[in-house]
Amino acid sequence: MKVTTKKNEQVANMIFASIYPHYLSRIEKNGRTKEELDQVIEWFTGFNATTLQNLIDEKVTFKAFFDKAKIHPNEHLIKGVVCGYRIEEIEEEFKLYKQCRQMEKLIDELAKGRKMEKILRKEKK
Repeated sequence: MKVTTKKNEQVANMIFASIYPHYLSRIEKNGRTKEELDQVIEWFTGFNATTLQNLIDEKVTFKAFFDKAKIHPNEHLIKGVVCGYRIEEIEEEFKLYKQCRQMEKLIDELAKGRKMEKILRKEKK
């Protein structure tokens, strides 16, 4: 599927705090913990648990969330399909949408029981 400007704007204006409980519910149903979810989000965004909670309390949009994030340098290693979109094919003009899908891919992997070492990607030496 192709990302559209409208879709990108819809995601940009969504409130992160309204989606986080869905992430949490999904991973807990599969035996994972809030701490693991926060660890995955911290790896990707640089937000520690306190900062993450502050962003949730402030009800920031995904745009503000990703504007404040320090995206991990290995984010380019996050590949695959999420919600019908192949991450590596999302155009650079839709960077926010791509970052959202990359984070969802990591959360999907956590929910599916993938080992944390695999989720938190490292460059092969």
